[in-house]
Amino acid sequence: MRWLTAGLLVLLALLQYLLWFGTGGWLMVWENGQQLERQKETTRQLEQRNAEMEAEVRDLKQGYDAIEERARFELGMTRPDEDFIRHSETGARQDSLPFPASR
Repeated sequence: MRWLTAGLLVLLALLQYLLWFGTGGWLMVWENGQQLERQKETTRQLEQRNAEMEAEVRDLKQGYDAIEERARFELGMTRPDEDFIRHSETGARQDSLPFPASR
């Protein structure tokens, strides 16, 4: 009876060891949970950084259009393949026209 009790205690200790420290044991599950939480935090930070970068790229793309529009209307700039014709409602001075005015 003594051997049976000792054998069962050894078996119980072995099972407890495997449960806590073996492959797939509670300790490994806890470590994997901690690693998962760290990875989720890293992923969240990277997603936030990506969203900020995406917003910056979008602003730069739209900003380029805004810069081009301002250059066209405020400064009268054109692209190399475009012709610029200014139309004035109030009437321009004749000496400021790039071509002779016809009457």
